[in-house]
Amino acid sequence: MPERPVSEIRTVACIGAGVIGAGWAAYFLARGLRVRAWDPAPDAEDKLRRVIDAAWPALTELGLADGADPHAIALFPTAAEAVSGSGFVQESAPEDLDLKRALLAELADAAAAAGPDVVVASSTSGYPMTDMATDATDPSRLVVGHPFNPPYLIPLVEVVGGEQTAAWATARAAAFYRHIGKSVIEMDQELPGFIANRLQEAIWREALHMVAAGEATPEEIDRSITDGPGLRWPVHGPCLTFHLAGGEGGMAHMLDHFGPSLQSPWTRLEAPELTRELRDDMVAGAEVSAGGRPMAELVAERDRAVIAVRRAVQEARAAGAGHS
Repeated sequence: MPERPVSEIRTVACIGAGVIGAGWAAYFLARGLRVRAWDPAPDAEDKLRRVIDAAWPALTELGLADGADPHAIALFPTAAEAVSGSGFVQESAPEDLDLKRALLAELADAAAAAGPDVVVASSTSGYPMTDMATDATDPSRLVVGHPFNPPYLIPLVEVVGGEQTAAWATARAAAFYRHIGKSVIEMDQELPGFIANRLQEAIWREALHMVAAGEATPEEIDRSITDGPGLRWPVHGPCLTFHLAGGEGGMAHMLDHFGPSLQSPWTRLEAPELTRELRDDMVAGAEVSAGGRPMAELVAERDRAVIAVRRAVQEARAAGAGHS
């Protein structure tokens, strides 16, 4: 099929302007793209503007592309109008399967009218595209482009198609994300929750179990990660971390030595019942951890820290490459 280079994509449609959709819009704008947005909420434009304005300092510090303009965005009265004239579509509607099915069917038709190589990527946090594409007349251009929140700051995007997604669409989505600076995982198969969310969910479920059982507080759980394994993970993920734990013998020695502990009752992956008491304990614990600081201050603190970590890791890797 005819296909323009992804470098020629100049305009992106952002369908849904909530936290994720607005974060995507901010990132696209920072990469020098123009954004056409749609969201049915009456206050969508105000919310979108607030997110972009809040994200822009972090994006500026990370480095803006030529032509980056936080005001190069327009809202349209319908999703189809937003898609018209766009070279790529990012859908970020709420996680409601029926809503996703109807919207993606509409977007697939609109994208086909916009151009033969226009891909529609969904920001869904867990639904497989096969389940979401059931109402589409032609689902071949529908893919998952799952970001990690906030998408303007965290580079990861997991890309995977559904059973009826064309190979070109998955490849084009991945190529586009890489072109604009994202770290892309092209998954070989559909997996509910994808990769990153499944790993994050495992930690989250164990945290809930520990709070529910009175074994740890939310603040202790957070500190156990930020002052513990979380310091290693920006450099080496859990697999390479355990490889190093095996010393000279690497992963083989680690598994041989610590393998028996896999039978120990260290984790309970099934989620605990979310009782009112557990819910209230988690809310109270989060408030303790926040220390009374407003959400905007916490977001700014997070953004500064992530930027610092990303830069430190890049510098460490560059220094290592210079000595190799």
